[in-house]
Amino acid sequence: MSEKGFTLWLTGLSGAGKTTIAVALEQELRERGLRIERLDGDTVREGLTRDLGFSKEDRDKNIERVTFVAKLLSRNGVGVLASFISPYQATRDKVREETTNFIEVYVNAPLQTCIDRDVKGMYAKAIAGQIKNFTGIDDPYEAPHQPEIEVNTDRQSLQESIGAILGYLETRQLVPVKEAAYHV
Repeated sequence: MSEKGFTLWLTGLSGAGKTTIAVALEQELRERGLRIERLDGDTVREGLTRDLGFSKEDRDKNIERVTFVAKLLSRNGVGVLASFISPYQATRDKVREETTNFIEVYVNAPLQTCIDRDVKGMYAKAIAGQIKNFTGIDDPYEAPHQPEIEVNTDRQSLQESIGAILGYLETRQLVPVKEAAYHV
């Protein structure tokens, strides 16, 4: 099987589990011998987009830059695991149009679950009014209309979520089939 590039776009609220899932997927796919790059909202903002804030315009510019990187990688046979809140459907639709084998994964968790998981204290600051334009509090999150995959991290284990994603990638023949412990 020759490597096919793809862009697996994990979207959801802060604290939904996007990064946790992406890190575990990255490890599994590397073990299968695939070329994988993981692009994460927090780490990208440390370098590629550190000049941007959190207004709608800046969020769109952030995703525009990430899309350019994902486009280059995916069209050259690299699997891209992109974990970004990316709260706006129109912005995600542009990513879909511009990248190779785009797969939207809705990492779904209720707002209260995300607040309860808030290890950085960001929700508490947003609720207190110390952070403005915080997605889910005073800025909207537009849930995907028709994601290829939806995982519900408040009800599914990490292994179940990964199993659903790997199963989809295998069915699309984007990754080699492997009998793995993750399969549900």
